Amino acid sequence: MRDSTHARSTQAAAGRAGGSGTDFISLRHVSKFFGDFRALDDVSLDIGLGQKIVICGPSGSGKSTLIRCINRLETHDSGEIAIDGVRLDDSTAARAVLRNNVGMVFQQFNLFPHLSILENLTLGPVRARGMDQVAARELAEYYLERVKIPEQIEKYPHQLSGGQQQRVAIARALCMEPQIMLFDEPTSALDPEMIAEVLEVIEELAGSGMTMICVTHEMGFAGHVADRMVFMDHGKIVETAPPQDFFSKPKSDRCKTFLQQILRH
Repeated sequence: MRDSTHARSTQAAAGRAGGSGTDFISLRHVSKFFGDFRALDDVSLDIGLGQKIVICGPSGSGKSTLIRCINRLETHDSGEIAIDGVRLDDSTAARAVLRNNVGMVFQQFNLFPHLSILENLTLGPVRARGMDQVAARELAEYYLERVKIPEQIEKYPHQLSGGQQQRVAIARALCMEPQIMLFDEPTSALDPEMIAEVLEVIEELAGSGMTMICVTHEMGFAGHVADRMVFMDHGKIVETAPPQDFFSKPKSDRCKTFLQQILRH
């Protein structure tokens, strides 16, 4: 399992070093409605293998809806989303791509409270991939070590702090060995003193070459991790730029106002 993980990281890093190449994730003119409300409005975005994208913007701008559509937790109403050349629809091929390639970490930890940490981590590999319990435990131990809480393996979620639970949630997603990790405001439910420990784990993962899309308001973290910043407002992508340009010379007035407000805190 560790060799497999290393191979994927090496492949991703090679893709990143080699430039954009073929876009690994592609969105073309994607729109999403909730009743009369247009949550996504003609969104187009390309993400290369191994790239780190941070999406930011005010509440209600469509950030979470965007990544939930990439994971097909929400189905877009028009346009096209593709991962590794496979169009995301109701086909068997699309389901396989999502199952094998995409992991997601939510605002809330979404751990099963009646299962131990070990059981939370091994459930997916055993049920979805047919892995035997011994191999699944080895995988769980490896990823708990990666997120720096190997000693918590036999505990239950209620025995852990919020920061520890979020790190378990990250390890659980990694146990499916995805090529893409989606983070939907992973620190928003944490107390301030727990935010740094979770961001440190995500930053370490970013350094391994994994393709990542992170919705966050943690701009210091974004500046360190992102290859590209994406600013959204009213369901549209207003601006996209490398972090150094995004923070030092934003082009749109809306982005300038947002940054002034958020960096003031």
